[in-house]
Parts: sequence; structure tokens; C-alpha cells
Amino acid sequence: MPSKSQAQHNLMEMVAHDPQAAKRVGIPQSVGMDFEKADKGKKFSAKHVAKAMRSKRGGEAEGMAPGSAGGVGSAGA
Repeated sequence: MPSKSQAQHNLMEMVAHDPQAAKRVGIPQSVGMDFEKADKGKKFSAKHVAKAMRSKRGGEAEGMAPGSAGGVGSAGA
């Protein structure tokens, strides 16, 4: 079964090559090795990463509340 994301791929690579890490995260090394073989030659596009980031933020610009002007002219002095 190939990895679904770059993060999953990185985790499985770590598990496949580090027995202590495999034990720490509770994933057998054999599973990491299976993922490693399935991912051979696979590339993870940035498009999927960007889509995931947008869905996590709810589509809004980072650090801004919906409908806000970004602090411009909002000082009540």
C-alpha cells in the first residue's frame, strides 16, 4: 500500500530504517519496509499539500478573521 502523503512517507521511511523509532511509534518495521517498497519511484506533489493546508485553515488567510480588514483603520483612538 503506498503512502497517501509526504508526511506518511517520511514516517514509514523512518520506521523502516530505525528499529527504536519503530518501537516508539508502535509501527512494526516490516510495515515501514512494505510502504517503502510501495512508494519506490512515487512523487508527492505540492498541489495536494497546498489543498490540505487550505482545508485545515478553512480557506481563510492565515492570521485573519473572516471579514476583517486586517487591522487597517480598526484602531478606535
